[in-house]
Amino acid sequence: MELHTWLLFIGVAMVAIVSPGPAILLAINNSVMYDLKAVALSSFGNILGLFTLSSAAMLGLGVVLHTSATLFLGFKVLGAMYLIYIGIKQFRNLNNAFESLHINKKKSKKELFGIFKKGYLVCVTNPKPIIFFTALFPLFVDINHAILPQFFILTFTFMALSFMTLMMYAYFAKSLKSWFALPSRAAWFNKISGILFVGLGVGLLGLERK
Repeated sequence: MELHTWLLFIGVAMVAIVSPGPAILLAINNSVMYDLKAVALSSFGNILGLFTLSSAAMLGLGVVLHTSATLFLGFKVLGAMYLIYIGIKQFRNLNNAFESLHINKKKSKKELFGIFKKGYLVCVTNPKPIIFFTALFPLFVDINHAILPQFFILTFTFMALSFMTLMMYAYFAKSLKSWFALPSRAAWFNKISGILFVGLGVGLLGLERK
C-alpha cells in the first residue's frame, strides 16, 4: 500500500470516527462515572468489535446485508434494542451511581468484564460499521497486490484512530467529573445520557441500506 493512499484513508476514516455515536457516548459516560482505565477497557472492547466487523465485511457479510432485507432488518433491530436497553437502564437505575463510586473505587472482575463487554456489544450490534467497511475498503485496496496485508493495515489503522479518539473525548469529559459531585447533577447526567442512548437506538431503526 502506497503512503499517499494510506494517508487518504486516515483522512476519510477520521471523518467517520470523530462523528458522535454510541461508542463516543459510552466513552464519555464511562469517563464521568468511572475513570480513564474504565474508558480504556471499554474502548478495547470497541476496537475488538471493529476488528470483528471488519473481518465480517471482508468475508462477505457486508454484501449479504446489502442484499438481504430480512437479515439487515434483524441486525438493525438487534442493535437498536441493545442501545435502547442501555439507555433505559441508565435512565432508571443509576441515579446514585456517583455517590457509590466515591465510596468504592475498586471494581470487581465482573464489573471490569461488564465494562469491556458493553464496549464490544455496542460496536458489533451496529450494522453501520459493516456497511462502512464494505463500502470504504474497496476504494483503498490495490487488487494487484496481496489483499490480506492491506486489510490488516486498514483495519488496525482504523482501530488505532478509534481508540485514540475515544480516549480523547473521555479525557475532556473527565474535567466535568467534579461538577457532578452533587447528586442532583449526577441524576440529570444519567437521565440525559440515557435519553441519548435511546435516541441513538431509535435513529438506528431508521438506517436504510444503501
